[in-house]
Amino acid sequence: MLTAIILTLNEEKHLPDCLKSLAWADHVIVFDSFSTDATCDIARAHGAQVIQHKFENYAAQRNAALNSVAKGWVFFVDADERIPAPSQAEIRALIMQDRSEVGWWIPRHNYIFEELTLHAGWFPDYQLRLVKRENAHYDPERHVHELVELDGEAGYLEEPLVHINYETVPEFIEKQHKYTKYDAGILFQEGQRVKPQNYILQPLRQFWWRYKTLEGWKGGWHGFRLSALMGYFQFVLYKELRRLEKEAA
Repeated sequence: MLTAIILTLNEEKHLPDCLKSLAWADHVIVFDSFSTDATCDIARAHGAQVIQHKFENYAAQRNAALNSVAKGWVFFVDADERIPAPSQAEIRALIMQDRSEVGWWIPRHNYIFEELTLHAGWFPDYQLRLVKRENAHYDPERHVHELVELDGEAGYLEEPLVHINYETVPEFIEKQHKYTKYDAGILFQEGQRVKPQNYILQPLRQFWWRYKTLEGWKGGWHGFRLSALMGYFQFVLYKELRRLEKEAA
């Protein structure tokens, strides 16, 4: 038994194609945070079960979604992801086998600014999304970039999902600002404080790591731009950390 779960909030744009790519699953649940668009109507039209639950944070939402399933395999999919036929076949064959693994990491093909991005840190981009219900829960302390905790071992699949990631540069910038605020808060709680050199060295290190070490240069202008943007947001991260320091002083 495979239950696919999609967490949603106003996902009418992406949801139809996602649901079509999950038609092979035994059961599909759209776990919704009280959308105000056509998300729930679209889900029901595709035969999915709709459960609405107030959103607190991603870890709590995924744990609540897990609790809606009694047993079997659970496959978490984002609305902006698609499951190609090779990935479908690999997952279906896997869960029919008697194996010791209770979770599986799945690679992703990220499309950023409508371009498949295989370098600068965006591939293989493994996500722990396929888990045995009885052996998995999410760390309640990790509100963003949530972390699965397994009672058992995990393996790695070969066939990638398709992720329709940041479609435009403004969308990328908006989301990175949110991520850096969260990450700065974590650093502050851990007791880290800004040093003057952080504003220069950390952005340069991030850029070099993505562009050179992770071969962003192979993506031409696309790889350079992504590496530069990620470097810039290291600068934003330390600016935000410094702001938290001043507020606490």
